[in-house]
Amino acid sequence: MLDSAGQALAGSLPTDVAMDVAADALVLMDHEQHRAMEYPPHAVFIESLAPPQEMLIVGAVHIGQALASFASQMGYRVTLIDSRGAFATPERFPTARVLVGWPESVIDQVGLDRRTWVVILSHDRRHEDPVLEAALKSPVRYIGCMGSRRTQDLRVGRLRETGFSEDDIDRVRGPIGLDIGAESPQEVAVSILAEMTMVRYGQGTGLSLHGIEGRVHKQRPEDS
Repeated sequence: MLDSAGQALAGSLPTDVAMDVAADALVLMDHEQHRAMEYPPHAVFIESLAPPQEMLIVGAVHIGQALASFASQMGYRVTLIDSRGAFATPERFPTARVLVGWPESVIDQVGLDRRTWVVILSHDRRHEDPVLEAALKSPVRYIGCMGSRRTQDLRVGRLRETGFSEDDIDRVRGPIGLDIGAESPQEVAVSILAEMTMVRYGQGTGLSLHGIEGRVHKQRPEDS
């Protein structure tokens, strides 16, 4: 058994393949994948065990309701932030932890680490900017922002003025989601989660599987 740093916690591996197995295990752990690997004359099955992913949604809008519901069904632990108490309620977001307040006053109640996925749906800069800046200063896995391409251009300009580098800014996915022709809040939520899934597992093209050759589940080589 290895931890996320590649250090052995229990058991042992043949010394001639231990370093290669550890290196491959870290890559698979990063994408939460399991795989049977060959290290002739040895065969090793690598299984990743990880706690649930955390999703932070900023903005108690209709898309957020659908996103929180779907994400919870996919195993994410969801936290919602909005300053509007009339909208940010447990009744509207029954599957999420609801934090009512301006982001700068409640963001410290959210862990922003490698297992956190940040989705900003609010168009209000007072909601967006504090979370965006905090997320960019942390190792969160994903940062996505709702809005048009013009909105994204304005967002990028503000981040540059704040002093963020181009590498930092490139972490921000905006407009958020995959292009599936989504119209309804539920469809937009599916689009967002589809993009997140691609990032999460490091697989996929976003294209239709119809007409694409090869295995369907490349992260699970035993399936075709």
